[in-house]
Amino acid sequence: MTTRGPRLEFAVGAFLLLALASLLVLAIASTNGKFGFGGDTYELTARFTNIGPLRPMAPVKIGGVTIGRVGDITLDPVKLDSVVTLDIDNRYKDLSADTSAGILTNGLLGESYIGLQPGGDVETLKPGEEIAFTTPAVDIIQMVGKYMFSGGGEKAAATSNEAAGNDAGAAQPPTPTEAPQP
Repeated sequence: MTTRGPRLEFAVGAFLLLALASLLVLAIASTNGKFGFGGDTYELTARFTNIGPLRPMAPVKIGGVTIGRVGDITLDPVKLDSVVTLDIDNRYKDLSADTSAGILTNGLLGESYIGLQPGGDVETLKPGEEIAFTTPAVDIIQMVGKYMFSGGGEKAAATSNEAAGNDAGAAQPPTPTEAPQP
């Protein structure tokens, strides 16, 4: 049986301490330095017809600055709208009553977040109130599908005329363009 010596034990111990320190840094970074359950926030709600890939804990931002998180997402059983609860930091309690909310994404395939656009109303939103002006998430796949299969203008009209046996599109001469008058 051989002894490994204190150098190896020291190296293993240092490696473990480094790993634990990096996990602590990661935990602090992922919670924005705030531990606990948001005691210094207030709730607002917003209704959306489509929330797309929005998830709880998604950021709520104004001008790219995070001011809160998505707390909860539920479905209104009567109106069948998605009701999103926003946990806003108390430092931003003076949002105007005509603030609008939209579901946006970072880049083409990035994370979804709520973007707030403050208005100019002197009245402010009180805790528990609902943001009246909302814009739903844009479904990129649905938009691309509509564009690809929409027909594409004249080419689709010519194809449909040929399919119907109608040569009206081919029988008409092209319209001459007018030359500009000096």
